[in-house]
Amino acid sequence: MGDKAHAHPGAAGGVPAAGHPSAVRNVVLVGPSGSGKTTLVEALALTAGAVNRAGRVEDGATVSDYDEIEQRRRRSVQLSLVPVAWDGCRINLLDTPGYADFVGELRAGLRAADAALFVVSAAQDAASVAATTRAAWEECALAGTPRAIVVTHLDTARTSFDDMTRICAEAFGGEDPDAVLPLYLPVLGPEGADGHAPLTGLTGLLSRRILDYSSGERAERPPAPDQEEPLRAARDRLIEGIIAESEDESLMDRYLDGEDIDVATLIADLERAVARGSFHPVLTAAPAAEGARQGIGTVELLELITRGFPTPLERTPPVVTTPSGKPRPAPVCDPDGPLVAEVVKTASDPYVGRVSLVRVFSGTLRPDDSVHLCGHGLDATGHAPRPCHEAEIRVGALTSPFGRRQHALDRCVAGDLACVARLGEAETGDTLSPVDDPVLIEPWSTPDPLLPLAVRAHGKADEDKLSQGLARLVAEDPTLRLEQNPDTGQVVLWCLGEAHQEVALERLRSRYGVQVDAEPHRVPLRETFAGPAAGRGRHVKQSGGHGQYAICEIEVEPLPPGSGIEFVDKVVGGAVPRQFVPSVEKGVRAQAARGLAAGHPLVDVRVTLLDGKAHSVDSSDAAFQTAGALALREAASETRIQLLEPVCEVSVLVPDDYVGPVMSDLSGRRGRVVGTEQSPGGRTLVRAEVPEIEVGRYAVDLRSLSHGTGRFDRAYARHEAMPPQVADRVRAERADGSPGA
Repeated sequence: MGDKAHAHPGAAGGVPAAGHPSAVRNVVLVGPSGSGKTTLVEALALTAGAVNRAGRVEDGATVSDYDEIEQRRRRSVQLSLVPVAWDGCRINLLDTPGYADFVGELRAGLRAADAALFVVSAAQDAASVAATTRAAWEECALAGTPRAIVVTHLDTARTSFDDMTRICAEAFGGEDPDAVLPLYLPVLGPEGADGHAPLTGLTGLLSRRILDYSSGERAERPPAPDQEEPLRAARDRLIEGIIAESEDESLMDRYLDGEDIDVATLIADLERAVARGSFHPVLTAAPAAEGARQGIGTVELLELITRGFPTPLERTPPVVTTPSGKPRPAPVCDPDGPLVAEVVKTASDPYVGRVSLVRVFSGTLRPDDSVHLCGHGLDATGHAPRPCHEAEIRVGALTSPFGRRQHALDRCVAGDLACVARLGEAETGDTLSPVDDPVLIEPWSTPDPLLPLAVRAHGKADEDKLSQGLARLVAEDPTLRLEQNPDTGQVVLWCLGEAHQEVALERLRSRYGVQVDAEPHRVPLRETFAGPAAGRGRHVKQSGGHGQYAICEIEVEPLPPGSGIEFVDKVVGGAVPRQFVPSVEKGVRAQAARGLAAGHPLVDVRVTLLDGKAHSVDSSDAAFQTAGALALREAASETRIQLLEPVCEVSVLVPDDYVGPVMSDLSGRRGRVVGTEQSPGGRTLVRAEVPEIEVGRYAVDLRSLSHGTGRFDRAYARHEAMPPQVADRVRAERADGSPGA
């Protein structure tokens, strides 16, 4: 920000542990897929001397994307940490995936970081920025994260820094577009044959100096006469924007009176405004040219991070309680205070095992410390919280990750990040605290996964490993939910999208050696009687020895929804001995659970036992159970069996422009729109009731329909009758042996 170079160590990835929180900067890179976040991390690492040569995403050679899945896909799918050293600070760069399916990784990065570099591509247009980046910007805003904007891909034809700055101000400035202003202007070289002018340097608006990179090395020079006028206009607007955010109310009056405000004062006010999140400077960056030691704009970014971004001391601490839920004072970012740390990410290494990335909020974490591990956890469905899991564990070796490499640390002070191997059964979101005074950090929110993936073991050898592999997968990724559906018998992994599904399956195969097959997800249907019916169950067998004899007569009538199975005994005269009446009920309920027409459980009927016969020798509990089941099946043959399907309450939040298409789409899914209401930010909440069988892939379809801007929630409402034509199709699928609904 002062437009001068800093010395940096040629550390080749080995960044020493910070001695104090004031020397730490935790920065998360946020932006849509393809915006250049991973390339920017690589360029910053090269400028800081952490690498000798910048790798390329296309070659699978970057520090951030070291995972085999990322290298195959040429796309980040998980949070990664790349620490670098600059100007006496340890900068923890957190690279996040840009695809919406991995928003859980973004939220983990926001929890670990104290500021964000919001990366946008100059190749995007206004509509694309609004559609794909506003959600990520809102994620940062909800977390209260200070942000700076970095414009990339200015080396692409038909791009404009001025246009992208204007688009960002309109999209992210809200009611104050002057809160989004550039600190530097790009300097363009001569136009090439394609009509595009390459980026050769930057103009510092506060310093009024040209930073020329055309020779491959950074050199300063004064602006040319033809550059003075655009520089003056942009500088005046920047100064006004900084002064508007200044805590010195007299500064604006002095400026309007013509006083030349000292640059040091402006920089100090700018740094304070950036740190508290009220001003979002716009910068630009480009990768280093072949053979160059630094990219364009990377020194300026590192200066902004070290001087303008907040330290961990300035962060609002997370809410903590005792494991039983009693409030506790917020942790203080003090290396000498009691330990309060959180597992922000869990990964598996084929050689080391489970590795936990830990953010220390208070105290100092050291190897061989005994700590209390505590976590909220989720139940088997992934929704309702279960009692906290707790354990006393010993901390193993602390390391600082750098791609595949791990550098040993002797400590991790408050505000810093470190990896811990074999941290017991620690899961993402767990808290580390003193053994004699345990606390629990309030978890960050995660989106509810709404795209089901039913899996089964590929072979016998995989069956034994499947449950363990799935449990580890869910422990690593809080946005996955595991369900073992008792109605359908399926093992279901709930994900955020198709890419999330694919990565989960790849991890099962590559990390845990579990081969699985995906199968269509089945919706738990029910059956009921459409009208009253009667049935007679006769189970009489005599084939030598002890025989079987049981006869019962029942009457079945439908009940209102939600009534379940009601059994009534109206036998008179002891036609069915008292001891066998429960046997008939047991047989009826067992047959109801197995289903009658399509194999789905029978509900909402009253079964009345009217009469029957018994034998003094051959009647038994088993015989009357069988007779009860036969009677129910015969009654079912006398009337129409109606299929009931689950109906969901669906709430869809979309920009106003997409309300019509969304409501039309919901109607096409047999949905009933029950209301709409306006939400802030030009969006509408559409409420509807939709059969669950119609929303299995709605997470994918809504993203396509709304160009990535919509989101929805759903909750079970009730079961109701399925239309005859849909029921006939389901029965046909059942008869063909296909997995259907």
